[in-house]
Amino acid sequence: MSLTAIGAAIAALSCIGAGLGIGNATAHAVDAIARQPEADSKIMRNLLLGSALAEATAIYGFVLGILIIFFLG
Repeated sequence: MSLTAIGAAIAALSCIGAGLGIGNATAHAVDAIARQPEADSKIMRNLLLGSALAEATAIYGFVLGILIIFFLG
């Protein structure tokens, strides 16, 4: 196993972290909406913003992993 493969695998770990983070945020948002239905729009707006930022992090990690494989491999 080469160091390139190890580097790509470490870069791809950001996808796992983003998936866990988005799932955790969604669970807490649903819980918050169940407790305070009148705050639905504020909670949903913040949830979508946070999910977009977490997903962008996952995409950056994925692209970095692909670049490591093709240009350093």
